[in-house]
Amino acid sequence: MKLNCVVVDDSSIQRMIIAKLVHNHPNLHLIGDFSNAIEARSCMSIHNVDLIFLDIEMPVISGFDFLDGLKIKPQIIFITSKAEYALKAFDYDATDYLQKPIAIDRFNASVKRAIDLYQLKQDTRDEEGEHVFIKSNLKKLKIFTSKIKWIEAFGDYVRVVTDEDSHLVLSTMKSFENELSKTKFVRVHKSYIINIDKVERFNSKFAEIGLMKIPLSRNKKEDLIKALSVA
Repeated sequence: MKLNCVVVDDSSIQRMIIAKLVHNHPNLHLIGDFSNAIEARSCMSIHNVDLIFLDIEMPVISGFDFLDGLKIKPQIIFITSKAEYALKAFDYDATDYLQKPIAIDRFNASVKRAIDLYQLKQDTRDEEGEHVFIKSNLKKLKIFTSKIKWIEAFGDYVRVVTDEDSHLVLSTMKSFENELSKTKFVRVHKSYIINIDKVERFNSKFAEIGLMKIPLSRNKKEDLIKALSVA
């Protein structure tokens, strides 16, 4: 198991040190390292990120401000030279807080904590049945992902269609996609994510779920075929 990671630190030297530690750890996969929050946010809109190594004091957008702007928050390990930020860091539900300069043993202990927490969440999800929480019509609802048929872009919202109902949720497609299992859900079009267990038939243009014909982007058909062959 490897956690997908990004490093965000305005110091090129510190960023290089942390990126090397991440690269050398057998349970971490470095997606990218960035000098500012804007670049990191752009990366996270494309890639699934499980863990952020985040500096707090950065120009323009601080580490805290960066987190305030995220709809979906991965695990966070704060990295800073100032101990006085520790209390506020844990207000952000931080996995850990590392002070510079970083000792390898302390880094490894912090990563172990992140891996253990990730595994605990996965185990809990398996025990309870995989699910997501959504906010629709001012209510917070628990939706089992096995009941989701497809997710559809709907302006500033996404429409989550289940076996029983449909719900409008204020979210982006990418953010919602990050909440779902990569083995069970496939983005087949810029406006559609489908549950492959619900697909009854498909051709080069559409995937059929019940009476619904969901369009397939030209470059997404192979993704669907690959997902169905593994399922």
